[in-house]
Amino acid sequence: MDIAVQMSGITMKFPGITANDNVDFEVRRGEVHALVGENGAGKTTLMNILYGLYIPVAGQIKIGGKEQRFQSAIDAIRAGIGMVHQHFMLIPSLSIADNIVLGEEPRQGIVYRRDHAAEKINELCAEYDMKLDPKALVAQVSLGTQQRVEIMKALYRQAEIIILDEPTSVLTPQEIDELGAMLRKLKSMGKTIIIITHKLKEVIDFSDRVTVLRHGKIVSTVKTGETSADEVTNMMVGRSVQLGGHKTDITLGKAVLCVNNVSYHDGRIEKLKDISLTVYAGEILGIAGIDNSGQKELTEIIAGIRKLDQGEITLDGKSIKSVSVSDIKEKGVGFIPQDRQESGLALGMSVKENLMMGYQRKPLYRYKKIFLSKAGMTKEAQEKIENFDIRPDSPDVLARTLSGGNQQKVVVAREISNASRLIVADQPSRGIDIGAIELIHQKLVDARNSGMAVLLISLELDEVMLLSDRIAVIHDGRLMDILDAKEATREQIGLLMAGAKTKGGGGCEKQTK
Repeated sequence: MDIAVQMSGITMKFPGITANDNVDFEVRRGEVHALVGENGAGKTTLMNILYGLYIPVAGQIKIGGKEQRFQSAIDAIRAGIGMVHQHFMLIPSLSIADNIVLGEEPRQGIVYRRDHAAEKINELCAEYDMKLDPKALVAQVSLGTQQRVEIMKALYRQAEIIILDEPTSVLTPQEIDELGAMLRKLKSMGKTIIIITHKLKEVIDFSDRVTVLRHGKIVSTVKTGETSADEVTNMMVGRSVQLGGHKTDITLGKAVLCVNNVSYHDGRIEKLKDISLTVYAGEILGIAGIDNSGQKELTEIIAGIRKLDQGEITLDGKSIKSVSVSDIKEKGVGFIPQDRQESGLALGMSVKENLMMGYQRKPLYRYKKIFLSKAGMTKEAQEKIENFDIRPDSPDVLARTLSGGNQQKVVVAREISNASRLIVADQPSRGIDIGAIELIHQKLVDARNSGMAVLLISLELDEVMLLSDRIAVIHDGRLMDILDAKEATREQIGLLMAGAKTKGGGGCEKQTK
C-alpha cells in the first residue's frame, strides 16, 4: 500500500519534558490507524505536529512521499490534512453550513452566497452518505451531529488524511456505531484516518493497525486483527491491567442516600427535573448520560455545594438539603469532583496539605485541639501516599508538580479514606491513564465491598457498566430509568441516553427495598 504519512525522527521538547523522542510513525493510504498510549505518552503532541500546530525540534514529515515543513495548521490543511479535536471548534450560534465553510465561503464579489454553501454541503453529504441539515444551528443539534460537522469541515477543504482526537468521548453507543460506519465509508473512498484514543474497544472495532506510544517513544505497531485489547494494554503500561476491581457478593443494606423529586435551575435553564433515586449500602449506583445532562449539578447538590430548588435529599434518613459542605463531610460523605484542578485541589499547596483539606477539624490533624499537627499531617499523608500509590512519594511536593493521574489519586485518596457512609465520584477516571484507572476502580469497589454506598457518574459507558450494580440513565436533566447492570445492554442504555423513554419521579419510598 502507498504511504500517506511518514514521520521520521520526530522530537518535540517542552520545558522539563521530551514529549516525542525520535519517533518514527507511518500510516498507509486508505487505512484506519489507531494511536494509543497513557496520558503524557506523546500522542496528541505527535498529531499536533502533523497538523502544523507544533514545530518539532527535529525530524522530517512526508505526505504522499513529498517532504513537508509545516509552519501552521494552514500549511497542513493545504497538504490535505484535517483534524477533529476532542473539544469541537464550532460556533454554536451559526448554522451547520456557516460553520463548515467558515474562512472559505463561496462568494460573488464580496457577498457570501449562503445558498451556494448549503448546496455544496448537500452535495458532500450525498457523496459521503452523511445526514446533515445545512440550515440547522449547531447549538440545536446533538454532539454526534456536531462531530459529523467537524468531519465535513475537513472534507469540504478536501482533506485526504483526517485526524480524530478522542472521537467517542462524548457520544452515545448508537452514535459510536454511526461513527464506525462513517469511518468505514471514508476508508472505502480512499481516505486515511488516524484515531487518537484510550478506548481499546474502539481500537479493536475501528482500526486496521495500532501504534503504541510510551514515554514519548514508539513501543510497537501491529495489525489490529493480530492483537487483543489485553496485549495493547500490556504494551501501553508494561504489565497486565485488571479494570473493574474485584467485587464480592454482598447483601444490600439500608438506603444511605435518597434523592426525592429534586429539581434545580441554574438561573438560565432547568438542569435537573424531578430526579428521584436511592443508593443503598453495599452497592455502586452508576449514572450514565451524555455530557452536561445534569450530572455535575446533581453531585454538587448532594455534596452541599449547590442548593436545590425543590425536593428533598436525605442521608441515612435525615435531611441534608440545608447542611453545609463541611458538615456533610463530617457525616461520612466523600466527594470526588469532576474537575480535580478547579474543585479538588489547591495546586499551590503540598500533597500533605491537599490530603488533609476539608478534614482539618479531625482530631488526628490537631495538636492540643487548637493547632494543626504537622506530625499528624505527615503521618496520614505517608499512609495515603503508600495505599494509593501516589508518585512521587513525598508529602511535601506541590500538587501542581504531579501528573494528572497522581493529582487525581490525591483527591481520591483524601475522599475515600475519610468517607464512612457514601462516596460520590464524578468522572473519577477522567483524563488519567489506565494504570491509575485500575487503582481507582479497585478503591471504589473496596468501598462498596465494605458496605459503603457509592454513586458513580461517568461519561465512559464501559466504566459505568463494569463497576455498577445498578445503572440510572439521565437525559436532559431527567431520570429515564434505573436498570440492573447485569441485564442492561449498551443499546438499551444508549437509547435512554438519547431520550427514548422516561421514568416518572417515583420518590424514595417507592424505591426502598
